[in-house]
Amino acid sequence: MPGRIKFHLDENVSNAVAAGLRRRDIDVTTTAEQNLIGASEQDQIRFASMQERVIFTHDDDFLKLHQTNIVHAGIVYCHQGSRSIGEMFKTLAMIWECVTPEEITGKVEFI
Repeated sequence: MPGRIKFHLDENVSNAVAAGLRRRDIDVTTTAEQNLIGASEQDQIRFASMQERVIFTHDDDFLKLHQTNIVHAGIVYCHQGSRSIGEMFKTLAMIWECVTPEEITGKVEFI
């Protein structure tokens, strides 16, 4: 069986999303838990890449970094307020079920 995506949620994502993912036994870290509150986007990408985690964010600065060809394990972006917590959770769970880490590395997924 191929490896599974691990997620890292940036500081603007509700903890309820992390809780929902964990109930499904999906490996997830949060910015607060990793003492990265206030850390730059580059530092967050560095952390996530070292841990082979896909960043889930509402922050379009991550999209700008992606355009610079920065190395990352993947970015899932959702415009702030465009989806409910349930919709975000369901979409991330679907990505976890259907996409391998190799398929998302270096790419951006929009939800």
